Amino acid sequence: MRTHLCGQLRDSHIDDQVSLCGWVHRRRDHGGVIFLDVRDHAGIVQVVFDPDTVESFKLADQVRNEYVLNITGRVRTRDAAAINPKMATGMIEVLGKELTILNASETPPFQLDEHSDAGEDVRLRYRYIDLRRPEMQDKLRLRSKVSHFIRNYLDQQDFIDIETPILTKATPEGARDYLVPSRVQPGQFFALPQSPQLFKQLLMVSGFERYYQVARCFRDEDLRADRQPEFTQLDIEMSFIDEDDIIGLMEKMIRLVFAEVLSIDLPETLPRLSYPEAMRRFGTDRPDLRIPLELVDIADLMDAVEFKVFAGPATTPGSRVAVLRVPGGSVLSRQQIDGYTDLVRQYGAGGLAYIKVNQASNVTEGLQSPILKFLPEAVVRAVLDRCGAEDGDILFFGADREKVVNDALGALRVRLGHDLELVDSGWRPLWVVEFPLLEEDEEAGRWVSLHHPFTAPHPDDLSSMASDPGRVRSRAYDMVLNGTEIGGGSIRIHQSEVQQ
Repeated sequence: MRTHLCGQLRDSHIDDQVSLCGWVHRRRDHGGVIFLDVRDHAGIVQVVFDPDTVESFKLADQVRNEYVLNITGRVRTRDAAAINPKMATGMIEVLGKELTILNASETPPFQLDEHSDAGEDVRLRYRYIDLRRPEMQDKLRLRSKVSHFIRNYLDQQDFIDIETPILTKATPEGARDYLVPSRVQPGQFFALPQSPQLFKQLLMVSGFERYYQVARCFRDEDLRADRQPEFTQLDIEMSFIDEDDIIGLMEKMIRLVFAEVLSIDLPETLPRLSYPEAMRRFGTDRPDLRIPLELVDIADLMDAVEFKVFAGPATTPGSRVAVLRVPGGSVLSRQQIDGYTDLVRQYGAGGLAYIKVNQASNVTEGLQSPILKFLPEAVVRAVLDRCGAEDGDILFFGADREKVVNDALGALRVRLGHDLELVDSGWRPLWVVEFPLLEEDEEAGRWVSLHHPFTAPHPDDLSSMASDPGRVRSRAYDMVLNGTEIGGGSIRIHQSEVQQ
């Protein structure tokens, strides 16, 4: 039915007779000559019908967007004024001779080009239309290319691809399970896997040593930007390794994926941040290193002031007083600051104190803030010095329980970075390591696993498990890319007494 793909025609095909199949991406009628941009999975080519081909011209006049066509014609060079350097096929066009309408189309619910502004609800309702858009096709092709590359890489590293069961029993993960009723055992249910956790560990016990799977996982969680009820992950398990082995293997894989698929060179060695350092500097264990803003601790400067909003957290264990310096931020209006105050309140903060630094060298008259009257001049000067404040900056303060300050100022840092266009271009991957093994569930009044109960504790901290569980580090690691966790894992517990 077709001899060539639309997007693969080039000037080397000039004067060739070709047969094409595809969708009408755009139709234009220019004074008796009809131009059709015809699209298939390889791209778009311009097809021209003129009145000399009477029957085909009549049919072309009936054609509208998203009609499905079979076209036969001759490839020719475009007029010099009509060359489109933005299109891969922009040097040529097809002079249509024969036209068959394979399927007519109603008017699409939204445009399929770069001018489309359809909302997500409309796009999902007409998903089969949405997936025709070149942008969406490019994304799925990229996904396929990445998956293919990863499989080849792991095959070369002596991994074996094994599928694990989907219908299973509930496992102790971090979310609720989706349950499937059993037909043959009424009242009994299967659980869909949140991950292949137990199965892959069984494979290690069975001696396979290196397993991987492009696994479908299911978690009954509320929707968030980085959480979905079902998702696909590259799942890996290895025997007889330590953290550096798996981190090195995955780091090389990611570096090769970026180089091969995106032609982007990542650093030879990715930076590593400990969990405490990431929280101290960025307020999150998923820091976006493209944003050049950091949190600075000032509790020691505030412990003796009379301003209880700062002095209280400064002298209370488990609390924090920190400042976020924003270069050039003094231009922010009161309305904008109120908006950022609303943001931090979503994370439990009572408000958002600030100081505008109009003239850093003049502490008495060069600063602007409603809290200055509560702070001694020497303290204010020490704060400016510690965070390196300069003329035109603004300082935002957080003073509360440590989690509230981290969450609030961490979110504020990201919002300000984007709002003030402070985000560097490119990709900034890193590893976050030395996570706590446990976290305290204040409502339940007990300690729970931060990741999952199979994560191994750091051997140097085992002696503190009973006396001070909060200080026990885990052998876990996450890879973070531009503020998003894209992978992670841990060394597993392999001794029953430690697991107990």
